[in-house]
Amino acid sequence: SAMDHQPKFFENLSGAGKAIGVLTSGGDAQGMNAAVRAVVRMGIYVKAKVYFVYEGYQGMVDGGDNIVEVSWESVSSILQVGGTVIGSARCKSFRTREGRLQAACNLVRRGITNLCVIGGDGSLTGANLFREEWSGLLEELAREGKIDAEAVKKYAYLNIVGMVGSIDNDFCGTDMTIGTDSALHRIIEVVDAIMTTAQSHQRTFVLEVMGRHCGYLALVSALACGADWVFIPEYPPEEGWEDTMCAKLSENRARKKRLNIIIVAEGAIDCHNKPITSEKVKDLVVQRLGFDTRVTILGHVQRGGTPSAFDRILASRMGVEAVLALLEGTPATPACVVSLSGNQAVRLPLMECVQMTQEVQKAMDEGRFIEAVRLRGRSFENNLNTYKLLSHKKPDAELPKTNFNVAVLNVGAPAAGMNAAVRAAVRVGITEGHKMFAVIDGFEGFARGKIKEISWGDVGGWTGQGGSILGTKRTLPAKYLEKIAEQMRTNNINALMVIGGFEAYLGLLELSAAREKYDEFCVPMVMVPATVSNNVPGSDFSIGADTALNTITDTCDRIKQSASGTKRRVFIIETMGGYCGYLANMGALAAGADAAYIFEEQFDIRELQANVEHLTEKMKTSIQRGLVLRNENCNENYTTDFIYQLYSEEGKGVFDCRKNVLGHMQQGGAPSPFDRNFGTKISAKAMQWISKKLKETYRKGKVFANTDDSVCLLGMRRRNLVFQPVAELKTETDFVHRIPKEQWWLKLRPLMKILAKYKTSYDVSDSGQLEHVAMLPKEA
Repeated sequence: SAMDHQPKFFENLSGAGKAIGVLTSGGDAQGMNAAVRAVVRMGIYVKAKVYFVYEGYQGMVDGGDNIVEVSWESVSSILQVGGTVIGSARCKSFRTREGRLQAACNLVRRGITNLCVIGGDGSLTGANLFREEWSGLLEELAREGKIDAEAVKKYAYLNIVGMVGSIDNDFCGTDMTIGTDSALHRIIEVVDAIMTTAQSHQRTFVLEVMGRHCGYLALVSALACGADWVFIPEYPPEEGWEDTMCAKLSENRARKKRLNIIIVAEGAIDCHNKPITSEKVKDLVVQRLGFDTRVTILGHVQRGGTPSAFDRILASRMGVEAVLALLEGTPATPACVVSLSGNQAVRLPLMECVQMTQEVQKAMDEGRFIEAVRLRGRSFENNLNTYKLLSHKKPDAELPKTNFNVAVLNVGAPAAGMNAAVRAAVRVGITEGHKMFAVIDGFEGFARGKIKEISWGDVGGWTGQGGSILGTKRTLPAKYLEKIAEQMRTNNINALMVIGGFEAYLGLLELSAAREKYDEFCVPMVMVPATVSNNVPGSDFSIGADTALNTITDTCDRIKQSASGTKRRVFIIETMGGYCGYLANMGALAAGADAAYIFEEQFDIRELQANVEHLTEKMKTSIQRGLVLRNENCNENYTTDFIYQLYSEEGKGVFDCRKNVLGHMQQGGAPSPFDRNFGTKISAKAMQWISKKLKETYRKGKVFANTDDSVCLLGMRRRNLVFQPVAELKTETDFVHRIPKEQWWLKLRPLMKILAKYKTSYDVSDSGQLEHVAMLPKEA
């Protein structure tokens, strides 16, 4: 109905007269502070009172100065800190009715009837029980004379919204829990470091990662570093795995692979539910193969360190969403959790998630492992299938032979994660029975005949490498059509897979336009988006953008630190992205910046003036530093120098200015876990599409594909990976500025402004409806 499409703005939601308590409970996780900060600031923004509850439920039971009202500045400078600044404790007394009675008394006395709980499934279950008992607890308190009858009426019901903070990612219904991405960062840093020493000595390393009941960290880190073997509780190895594993390890050695990495989740089990420990795996390798083998147990390192850009943005989005959910809560709404599904904020009934999480454990206990994997959700199942596909090469005799030749190339500027995508494409292609060819240096190299067959072993160890090993160029194919067609003919190329940025998209448009003239281009072609700018139409994310975002965030953290030393200093930082403001905007959200200037949102001198005044006000508080991000092409006249000079002049006597152009460091570095994983999964899927298209278009001994749907871009759209004909994406593209006409992340702009204390309007029509867990869509 027309009513549904009216944007709903949250100005109409007032928190006046409401009090929100925020607590962190259970094991700590990086990003909890970002969530606390967002809840506090959004709460204050909508005129509610916000209280910290220190030390989790223990503080709620103890009361006193464990429950304090907080201000805007209370949460300054905590965004980049790991763990939780308000503390978390295991609490026995909250498990008793006595304890909960005391907690209810402490909350009512302060008028708190809205709780935001950040923790694992145990903490959230406890909160739900508290909510169900609430009215009974108040009546009992009134009988004992601890509160008056008026209070019982006034504070009749308790609202609860949860956010899942847990590095294990073990909570059903949520794609990613707060802290998971950061924990993966820690694991991958360790694996990358170990790889260099292991290669020097031809060693085998057994790495034990956290995850007592959930294998997510083990599985994704195995995917991200191309481990030789992984043990997880949900998918125990088959009988006789000892022989299979040892055979694989010795075969790797024979193929001159200098190192083996085996990843073990701490809760790993065999098919009889007996534990498989890292020591057991090590002893096995030593006894059977005599390999020099070391065990590394990562332990609490995984909980530590600064939160990744992904976790900061996730937690900030969830924190704001949690406050909205609390404001909209009624006695009839069940306790809910806010989470992300794909790239979409969702609300789910807390108890449904808890039930499903318990179902997984039950399935594992009863040996129903296939069911356990299915219950873990689509993204877990996907990771497992991709891992199985890429880690073990079938013997040549068992591989199908299709007689198709598929070429892979990189186009555009280098982006971290390109190599992971090439590796996945090559290995899936070989598994599907094709001959795989690698093109060196993009379309230019293609025209010059720089093309060679590439094997399974050639791409070993590629996931962790930054940049582009194949080499990449921005050159478009139009001026080389004749020569590229000739190379495709000579090498009998039946399909093309292009991994790259905006140029790759333009390149495919040019090649498909040239089909009328050249039959050689009448083959299936697919593009996988890879560019730090994240400016490719048809996809919410592109490979490399997450790594660049982390680089920007890390740099901003250091700069903020230097600024808080000098006091009263404002930094102006220029980011890459062409005309696309993704890096500037998301970097600002992740680094806690005061403003971000982008091309997509026009600004004038009045806006610059307002920002300067805003910072002048800020300098009067205890937070005496400012951070402003500027996209390189946001405005041709308001350059970085201009903004720097304006701020310097206008800020005289109040603050001084420094500027910093981040430049090409944003394209470099080892790929983040997200980019490795995203690159691997999206590329494997693209390759499977090519196989399908090759079968469909093979007629009378040759491949002939000339329809629009045989030239596609594979992109992440909201919750799903979708193949879209490049021809259809033309209408969605601004070719002059090389950006999509509509970009999802612009909806997050107001979020950054609210968290930086600007008045703004925020369209919340996207959030809201409670969904059910079992109904979650399957990821293709």
